[in-house]
Amino acid sequence: MSSMDLAQFRFLTFDVVGTLIDFEGGIVASLGEIAAESGRVIDGEQALSLYRAARYAADADRFPDDLVRVYDVIAPQLGLPRQTALGERFRDSAGRWKAFPDSTAAMAHLARRYKLIAMTNARRWALDHFERELGSPFYATFTVDDTGTEKPDPAFFTQVLGFVVRDGGSKSEILHVAQSQYHDIGVSRQLGITNCWIERRHDKQGYGGTIAPASFTKPDFHFHSMAELADAVDQVPAA
Repeated sequence: MSSMDLAQFRFLTFDVVGTLIDFEGGIVASLGEIAAESGRVIDGEQALSLYRAARYAADADRFPDDLVRVYDVIAPQLGLPRQTALGERFRDSAGRWKAFPDSTAAMAHLARRYKLIAMTNARRWALDHFERELGSPFYATFTVDDTGTEKPDPAFFTQVLGFVVRDGGSKSEILHVAQSQYHDIGVSRQLGITNCWIERRHDKQGYGGTIAPASFTKPDFHFHSMAELADAVDQVPAA
């Protein structure tokens, strides 16, 4: 699709963690701080791989509360102390995760043209922080606490679509923006929602802290950053 096609949308729905908020950087930084206190150094990509394997266990809790359990699983593999207090510290670090450098400005820019909707598997307490970090750009927000389910469950998307319809919009007017092939791009395609892949790891190997999809979905739009999406929108004539 060309940038001109961006004119058809009225609603931009967003994955938050990984697309707008640098959760991989936050995870590595938190584990790195704990490691440094024990005189150790961790490998960031190894830590993300261990996190990914632990996070998607059958007994996983809601995110980011589940980071307490995850820490207990991965600490021995990283040579870190296995303490509940450290797991709780790891969980609480989510309240300090930073936005990607381009996220806040890009979201403010996009909010001038579109209604922006957050769709996150994180709990409300975490999204409250992420919203502040991003400059509160959202028209509406949906968390796992609101929907009772997590992406890639189609039911999450269905609830958001219902909101858009009640707001006077339609499925064809939604562009779903996300970095996760597994949680977002594949299921949005299955549901007939136009998608935009923000390939945050374009300069790295593998999927980092995000589970790999069963198969790759070629997106409708593809950018390496939110800044690139905002720049593309600038090429669209004003309505």
